[in-house]
Amino acid sequence: MLPRLLYRFHTMKSNIVTRTRFLSGLFILVAALLIVRLYFIQLVHGEDYSRQAMGQYVNQGPDTIYRHDIFFTQKDGSLVAAAVTQTGWRVALKPGDIVDAERTYAVLNAATPIDRARYDAALAKKDDPYEEIAFHVSDSAMTKINAAKLPGVIPVQDQWRMYPAGELAGHVIGFVGYQGNARVGVYGLERSWQDTLAETVSGTAVNPFAEIFANVQSALSFDPAAHTGNIITSIEPSVQRELEETLDGVMKTYTPKIAGGIIMDPHTGEIYAMGERPGFDPNTYNTIDNVSLFSNQLVEGDYEMGSIMKPLTMAAGIDTGAINPNTMYDDTGCIERSGKKICNYDGKARGRVLMQEILSQSLNLGVTFIVDTMGHTIFGNYMHAYGLGEKTGVDVPSEAMGNIRAIDHGYDVDYASASFGQGVAVTGVEMIRALAALANGGVLPRPHIVKAVQFESGITREVSLEQGRRVLKPDSVDAVTTMLVRVYDNALLKGAIKQEHYSIAAKTGTAQIAIPGGGGYYTDRYLHSFFGYFPAHDPKFIIFLFAVEPHGVEYASASLAHPFDSLARYLINYYAIPPDR
Repeated sequence: MLPRLLYRFHTMKSNIVTRTRFLSGLFILVAALLIVRLYFIQLVHGEDYSRQAMGQYVNQGPDTIYRHDIFFTQKDGSLVAAAVTQTGWRVALKPGDIVDAERTYAVLNAATPIDRARYDAALAKKDDPYEEIAFHVSDSAMTKINAAKLPGVIPVQDQWRMYPAGELAGHVIGFVGYQGNARVGVYGLERSWQDTLAETVSGTAVNPFAEIFANVQSALSFDPAAHTGNIITSIEPSVQRELEETLDGVMKTYTPKIAGGIIMDPHTGEIYAMGERPGFDPNTYNTIDNVSLFSNQLVEGDYEMGSIMKPLTMAAGIDTGAINPNTMYDDTGCIERSGKKICNYDGKARGRVLMQEILSQSLNLGVTFIVDTMGHTIFGNYMHAYGLGEKTGVDVPSEAMGNIRAIDHGYDVDYASASFGQGVAVTGVEMIRALAALANGGVLPRPHIVKAVQFESGITREVSLEQGRRVLKPDSVDAVTTMLVRVYDNALLKGAIKQEHYSIAAKTGTAQIAIPGGGGYYTDRYLHSFFGYFPAHDPKFIIFLFAVEPHGVEYASASLAHPFDSLARYLINYYAIPPDR
């Protein structure tokens, strides 16, 4: 009997403990849910609730669009706002309900500036039920207006996009404009990341379980971009500013139609700066009449880039074994291909020439020799392998696809021209990706600007990208890099900008500009280009610069070498890059 009683006692005790643990766990879960909900109510949505309380008597549509922010990333990892949504009010009138026009104007104008002519014009429309007279009105101003209880005055909740950095990275960030009655991103990241940035909110009465589930789902998603949130870019604002100021100097000195540049990590493809001149301020885009100014020509425009193509031709020749750095050829100054004359830039013969001199003296006949030696089909295969003539997938809109059709079943002259960057047109972002293979051990990186998405919960997820394909052997790019260092140290401006403690691999490009409609080339219009990476055998940065139709200077060595050198020195100092020699 006693053992049975003891057994029952222990069973009851065990059940009580189990129930107690269950109830305790349930209470903890409920408490956690309440804490999470309070976090979203007070911190995440606090301003929204406050604003709704202040404007609760205003009829709103059931759905509103909330737009998340865009951030630059400083070198220490801290974030700087590039695009934010400002919330506030518009003031409208129902003219027929205005009792005292003068007092109404006085009260409104004391709270926020009101254009008198606009006010009077609105007041004259007695039969109109709704006339807007003020925009971007602050919460504090609207509190004063509401306190006056003015008949006929209608407060309307509003939001607008602001770009704190003004013109900085305007072509990259883009802006929000109207498509019909909807405000959407129309250029730059605002457009290409529209689905991530824009969120439709149906009121604020959200099921807490659904809200928590949504945040957990976004945090665990394989594709962070598939969920709404802030986007964090790799644009470093100080580097972006330095690039744009450098481009301003090029515009002032040489007055090209366009000047642009990209600074990128050749290993990861992260773009630290992408700038173009002329620029614009996204805050005042509506004051600009020429909408072509909004296009990012580094992504949307394709150009014949000239001799910065030569290192890629050299690398292909070495990679196939058709040549090596000790190979020589006979340079006669000019040759004929497909009934057309191909010449060095000065038409002069060089005699027996080493491969190094092809890059040091930028000899068109030298790269033509390389293409003839490796074979046209193989050369064409390498051009495609470099990703020329295809989109890079960079995460800004309207990317153009370069045109290298001339080397697909082309004539001998087409292959010769393509070897030194004429007759084929590529975008700036295509060009820097291909050249970055020389700095990345022969592997193409994936150029990109957005590095992470920050969700409403505060969790940040990096955007993962597929690794690029290998196009060159490591030994091939090492050989070309050594040659390009000699170009920078000895040939470029006769060694005037050589850096004693840093090795820099670089090359200039000067291309004739084609006459529209296939009428040949202008004899007095050029595109200048320049690229370089450093430290040469363990590069942290690759820089691409170009200028369309600069004046008062013939070659890119004169127009872009010093701007490149200035940027390289800035980056070396700013990032405290240790010397490599």
